[in-house]
Amino acid sequence: MDKRRGLPAAQEAESGPAGRARLRFLRGGKTRTGLLILAFFALIAVIGPWIAPYDPDAMSDQLLQPPSADHWFGTTHTGQDVLSQILVGTRGVLLVGFIAGFLATVLSVLIGVSAGFLGGAADEILSMFSNVFLVIPGLPLIIIIASFVENTTDLVIASVIALTSWAWGSRVLRAQTLSLRRRDYVEAARATGESTWRIIIFEVMPNLTAVIASGFVGTVIFAILSEITLAFIGVADISHWNWGTVLFWAQSNQALAQGAWWWFVPAGLCIALLGTALALINFGIDEFVNPRLRTASGASRKVRMRVGFTPVARTGTPTQSGVPGTRSKEQSE
Repeated sequence: MDKRRGLPAAQEAESGPAGRARLRFLRGGKTRTGLLILAFFALIAVIGPWIAPYDPDAMSDQLLQPPSADHWFGTTHTGQDVLSQILVGTRGVLLVGFIAGFLATVLSVLIGVSAGFLGGAADEILSMFSNVFLVIPGLPLIIIIASFVENTTDLVIASVIALTSWAWGSRVLRAQTLSLRRRDYVEAARATGESTWRIIIFEVMPNLTAVIASGFVGTVIFAILSEITLAFIGVADISHWNWGTVLFWAQSNQALAQGAWWWFVPAGLCIALLGTALALINFGIDEFVNPRLRTASGASRKVRMRVGFTPVARTGTPTQSGVPGTRSKEQSE
């Protein structure tokens, strides 16, 4: 028991350097900012259809009205409320992004880690499979598949995006697994008779967590931009609201030429903010994984803290010897 804090020894040890290391990822300003913005959009995605002031499809006689007390983001050429369209469309954007990111991450982990750890013929076959998908142009393939599918729901679009975006993450995980498969702790687990899949799950995978998280965030960014692009060019279902659909109707009705900036600026700002949030989280993961980035940021903070006035003792002062910054009589002679 720690008398000063009243904590048990085990709890005190857990709150020591090991506990602080686990929270290092959440201490960065970039990470906290990104998580806060992402949490805000996630909340809007959940409650957006409930708090929307109007039906996003409802038309009125207030045509192309600028932002006002009744319509905070203005109205469209048919009197539809832009704020309601943004709120309702947030769910589809995040749903496609996270489903595609999850499916692509699962595929990249299964194929990349298996290829890197098993080696031999399995590595050659799985690497060839990932190389084929790596050279396939993703967006054109998504456009072709979405054009032939009659009911292009969010799940269909997310699945197509995942199938065309897992290969790069698989190659990265294969390279990382190749560097881990001959480590001492892996060899020790193999020598004790542990099964191959148990070694992969409990010995190799924990050391790939940060890389997997970074790949997941990158895939989510790509999936969100792909979903918005498909809606903007009219390939996806334009009757289903998302931010790309708002931009599609604004571009189709020449909102920029008519000076209706409120029709497309809110959707563009939401895309930029969400992309910035995910990018900040990705930067935080990079700093957490890369010791050089952590050392550089920590050193810069220490330098800023140490900047100040440093007193310098005068030399040659007739004082007693042995005092720093002075010279004794023998040294002067």
